[in-house]
Amino acid sequence: MSHRIRAGALTALVVAGLTALTALAAPAGATAPATRPPAFLSASELPPHPSSTWTAGKVTDGVPQELGLCLADVFPGYDSRYREFRTDLDTSARQLTIVTGSAVKAKALADRMNQEIRSCPDRIEEDPESGAAHRDYGTVRVEEGARVHGLHTWTSWGATDVRLLSVGRDGRTVTVVDWSQLGDFTDAPVRDFKKTTGTAVGKLY
Repeated sequence: MSHRIRAGALTALVVAGLTALTALAAPAGATAPATRPPAFLSASELPPHPSSTWTAGKVTDGVPQELGLCLADVFPGYDSRYREFRTDLDTSARQLTIVTGSAVKAKALADRMNQEIRSCPDRIEEDPESGAAHRDYGTVRVEEGARVHGLHTWTSWGATDVRLLSVGRDGRTVTVVDWSQLGDFTDAPVRDFKKTTGTAVGKLY
């Protein structure tokens, strides 16, 4: 009888120990690590406009059409969301976030996007009526890093536009910020855009 009692007590201790370990490994009420969706820029965090005010649209599922100019071939089937920003004049902006399956996949995606932006002028100039030039404005030190690009495009009938694009990464999430207006490289607010880029990547999570 005493042996059975001791065996039962030992079994109870083992069960209690396993229960305690399980509780440490997974807190009560948590079945899996919770992650919130990436946060987006607000209108006040974009490069200041000298004569207008930024307004922010709603966060929307998908990819903004404007980014297709340089990045149409690299958009994967991951969770993608974006927000558009506008002024009363010709200046506009967009932020895209893509959540991949891992940090390794996110790094590969960011590297591919940077390559596609660098080579974008070659594809634009396949149209004999269009021209384009790229500038590399360097990196921004934030989370896993970000790179800033400039793109100037023009047409034979006189249209000219300048864009600033950045690709940044935090863990398994990639974000692209795109600013554009009429003009050329001299009209691009590179310093303020780098600040915006740092904010965009830093506030993802």
